[in-house]
Amino acid sequence: MSEAESEPAEQPAFTVPKKIWHQNLIALWVGLFLTSMGFSELMPFLSLYIETLGNYTHSELSIYSGLAFSASFIMAAIVSPLWGSLADRYGRRVMLLRASLGMAICVLLMGLATNVWMIIGLRFIQGIFSGYMPNSNALLAIQVPKKESGKALGILATGGVSGALFGPFLGGILASIFSYRVTFFITGTLMLVVFFVTLFFVKEKFQPVAKEDNLHTKEVIHVLPYPKLIFGMFITTMIIQASNNSISPILSLYVKQIMHGSPAVTFFSGIVAAVPGISTLVAAPRLGGIGDRIGSEKIMIFGFILAILLYIPMAFVTNVWELMALRFLLGVSNACMLPAVQAIIAKNTPAQVTGRIFSWNQSFQAVGNFTGPMIGSLVSSLFGYSGVFLSTALLVFINLCLVLNETKTLRQTNQA
Repeated sequence: MSEAESEPAEQPAFTVPKKIWHQNLIALWVGLFLTSMGFSELMPFLSLYIETLGNYTHSELSIYSGLAFSASFIMAAIVSPLWGSLADRYGRRVMLLRASLGMAICVLLMGLATNVWMIIGLRFIQGIFSGYMPNSNALLAIQVPKKESGKALGILATGGVSGALFGPFLGGILASIFSYRVTFFITGTLMLVVFFVTLFFVKEKFQPVAKEDNLHTKEVIHVLPYPKLIFGMFITTMIIQASNNSISPILSLYVKQIMHGSPAVTFFSGIVAAVPGISTLVAAPRLGGIGDRIGSEKIMIFGFILAILLYIPMAFVTNVWELMALRFLLGVSNACMLPAVQAIIAKNTPAQVTGRIFSWNQSFQAVGNFTGPMIGSLVSSLFGYSGVFLSTALLVFINLCLVLNETKTLRQTNQA
């Protein structure tokens, strides 16, 4: 019996018709697609936009760009638990509307910025209004039958992956046709579309909980059937994100190195960055369905082993085609990881605390998002670009050991 069939997590107090959660899945997929696309289409030229706002030295531009990139992740890590508590009191749909509208306003105002501190400040505020992804997962997790949650959350994950995949291409096209400022206005409008899609198509039957009836942190932990497992999944999420993002700062530089400064470096760097998203998009729903049958923890463990076997040879590739092929296969391992973590959390979390558990998970995810690039930059400065891939393989191995220990109780229970 897989952990999908174990009974620790309690079901919602009401049954959600299949038609409703199917509609929610589609609407939330669209919302995640547009949100991820909006974020990723701005990232490639955010530094260039900052450069137009003043006369900065190279070091000043690096510092300001770093602050702008990390600001939203830092704030998301801090405020996510608060939003999660409010989600459990007032419902996840309200939090989705709050996140989408807040993000839209922040991005639109970035297009009106006149100095770098306005950009950095708005990125901090954007982080405060984060939370569309964890609340999407939480809302769907309590509506979908446990036996189908792995597949449903896998499908939902492809919305974020595909949005992040197409975003940089769209951002480049918009910025070249219009301007940086106009691209911010277009992106802000896309975020408004997310707000209205959520307002009109996402349904939630939720009875607000009185403040005094809302569980405190210790009580939340107490109602978890496997608290060690859930907190282990938080650490796993953080390391997954740190591993994935540790490669980001040096990927295009590594491509330039193995292509010996070819004029086509920019083109191939984009392809190398994008190919994992393609395979993840295809594999995630299928692997989620398999996880529902055999156990999501087994899918996740397979993903870690595959990632280790792929990161090591990436350090020794001799041409861009080898790197591209390995990165494509890495997308399959990515499809095994975060969707499986979310499925395990969904299957082992009582409905009344789902919002907080997913928001805590987002905090750890945000920590991984901004520590990963720092690790990659530090390792590359000490050991070169190849060292980043080897250190990432070591990081994934450590995560594998943690997961084997975290899921031991579940595996023993399922085998009994």
